[in-house]
Amino acid sequence: MTQTTFSQLLYLACGAFLLAAVLVLWRRELAAIVRLFALQGVALTGIVAVLAAHERSLELGLVAAGIAGLRAVLLPYLVRRALDRAGPGRETKPLVNVAASLLAAAVLTLVAYAVSQPLIALAPSPATRAVPVGLAVVLIGFFVLVTRRRALSQVVGFLLIDNGITAIAFLTTAGVPLIVELGVSLDVLFAALVLQVLTTRMRATFGHTDLDELRELRDA
Repeated sequence: MTQTTFSQLLYLACGAFLLAAVLVLWRRELAAIVRLFALQGVALTGIVAVLAAHERSLELGLVAAGIAGLRAVLLPYLVRRALDRAGPGRETKPLVNVAASLLAAAVLTLVAYAVSQPLIALAPSPATRAVPVGLAVVLIGFFVLVTRRRALSQVVGFLLIDNGITAIAFLTTAGVPLIVELGVSLDVLFAALVLQVLTTRMRATFGHTDLDELRELRDA
């Protein structure tokens, strides 16, 4: 793989990775948000696969396959199952409206690019120049976490943060040891399972998963 081809494929995958996170802010239907999270998992797989092809690393290729199975298939499946049990829904009253959310995403992306410049200057390369994308996804994930009211939306926000951190790790180190990625992935899988159980129990007990309404019950 030539350096030009590597750069183009890497930036294409990173662009799709960031776009999926931004579209999560645009959509309010929870089913659509879960689909976008799955597509982001595919884009993350693409990032790691391109790095594996460039480095000619079999271990990194195996990690890419594991990421595809976990973050593009299994985790979206678990979140979708929780959604099916909770009943179809949408974010009707997010703390920040769609237009302001998209504007915030643009600002957060600019902030990510600004604060990443010293890191890029240390070792300029196509991979490190893509690091701001991973940081932007982390910031957008935090934004989803604090501005969405539905529990499943907040679960997706948590998973976006993890995807962003994973992308940064691969872009800055050209890959992490397989055993480390497996350990982190198992932790994320366990967290997703716990969150799935909690949202299902919330729906069964209170009839909804709107966290603001649960606070009102507590205050009452």
